Amino acid sequence: MSYRDQQKYLETLRKHEMKLTRQELEEYKMFLKRHKDEEDFDSVSLKRLKELYDKYNLPVDRSKYDAFFKKKEE
Repeated sequence: MSYRDQQKYLETLRKHEMKLTRQELEEYKMFLKRHKDEEDFDSVSLKRLKELYDKYNLPVDRSKYDAFFKKKEE
């Protein structure tokens, strides 16, 4: 995984920092320190970062907005 991917995951998790549990917050801070030191993450920590990202970055359900944008029926 590249440096850009690490940065993307960490920036997204920054938005959800208040939702993290105590243990997840400690792990997140450790990831930030390692990222600032420009260290490449090992496979275990990268896997954990990806799990946190997937847990808190949920895709938006766009079907609930269909009522606002109805097509004209003729």
